[in-house]
Amino acid sequence: MAILIKNATTVLTMDTTLSEWTDTDIRIEDGVVTEIGTGLTGVDQTIDAKGCVVTPGLVNTHHHLYQTLTRAVPDGQDALLFGWLQTLYPIWSRFGPEEMFISAQIGLAELALSGCTLTSDHLYLYPNGARLDDTIAAAHEIGMRFHPTRGAMSIGESDGGLPPDSLVEAEAAILEDCIRVIDAHHDASEGSMVRVGIAPCSPFSVSRDLMRDAALLARDKGVMLHTHLAENDEDIAYSLEKFGCRPGQYAEDLGWTGPDVWHAHCVKLDGQEIDLFAKSSTGVAHCPCSNCRLGSGIAPVRAMRDAGVPVGLGVDGSASNDAGNLISEARQAMLLQRVANGANAMSAREALFIATRGGAEVLGRPDCGQIAVGKRADIAIWDTTGVQSAGSWDPAALLLAGPTRVKHLLVEGRPVVQDGQVTTIDLPRVIERQNQLAQALMV
Repeated sequence: MAILIKNATTVLTMDTTLSEWTDTDIRIEDGVVTEIGTGLTGVDQTIDAKGCVVTPGLVNTHHHLYQTLTRAVPDGQDALLFGWLQTLYPIWSRFGPEEMFISAQIGLAELALSGCTLTSDHLYLYPNGARLDDTIAAAHEIGMRFHPTRGAMSIGESDGGLPPDSLVEAEAAILEDCIRVIDAHHDASEGSMVRVGIAPCSPFSVSRDLMRDAALLARDKGVMLHTHLAENDEDIAYSLEKFGCRPGQYAEDLGWTGPDVWHAHCVKLDGQEIDLFAKSSTGVAHCPCSNCRLGSGIAPVRAMRDAGVPVGLGVDGSASNDAGNLISEARQAMLLQRVANGANAMSAREALFIATRGGAEVLGRPDCGQIAVGKRADIAIWDTTGVQSAGSWDPAALLLAGPTRVKHLLVEGRPVVQDGQVTTIDLPRVIERQNQLAQALMV
């Protein structure tokens, strides 16, 4: 099927030359951009983009989709990271397959409405028969390009860890299930809709042996590695006390650096760790709203980018962000770097690059994150004729003047959002069921 995006007022390509086009058409065939120009014809479907800014679909490099069932839990609203986790672990232990599926659908729909076409997910607890397959099924229904990661926790409270013993797994069983989900779902081909990663939760919830074995398994299987790292001061203190080194050194010692690795947060990386990540092409998922919400700090994104560290954006879980709007996350990233380094520290276009092509590079997806001939047709169309953009001198400055909700969204050339509404699932019904499940958890 051939689709034509017609008369786009502005196209921000994020291609190799960062080209920007005006009054432009984009032809899509079989999920791929095949032509960019003017006066294009001969298609099956036309999308009128007059008055719109067209961008690559945004890429989310860190999420915990299951947490959409536990937004704004009162006892966790003002807690630091470790206390926040201890508040929520007992609630999460009551989840099962339906909670995982429904919460993933809600989180994915929210991302889609904010312009996201490709998202990772870090699922590291599997209570009551839940499996990674539950979230993969949700992504398939909604039509999102998905990079789920098989997370894990193996050190419970009785062994000095944070999570309750009911949420940890035996390490042999963790590795066995990693193999199962990779064999069942991972697709390494260009244009793949599902790629699976391996993602022990954090250095304080798994053993050194599991971190090392996970890295060996991932490289044997040709999949990527992901975990939390250097999120806050507590994280650094734990690493120094338990491992005798900073988190970056710990990661390197266990094989957790390289272009097939990306770490979430990295708020507290020092100069040596930034240089290490740059030299090894180790990626970072920057989660500015969550870092603010938990009081973790401002990640040194300017220093990372200047050093050559691959950086993408993540909304993080909805229990630590309480929202999953990726275009708003990009704005927050831009503003925080200005707070830390001055008003000229990060432009709106650079922040948008991080949110699109930057994230695609972190996830090892050179086929995504840009609008160019031969690249996947993951495209966001933003209506700039509304009140949020009224009076804007630069229609391409989405992060300064809005909008914050996409008009149309294509994933692999297929519509997921049309006229501001998710069309692939019955979203009102899913919201109703989500609310029912949340109410049951409050009892």
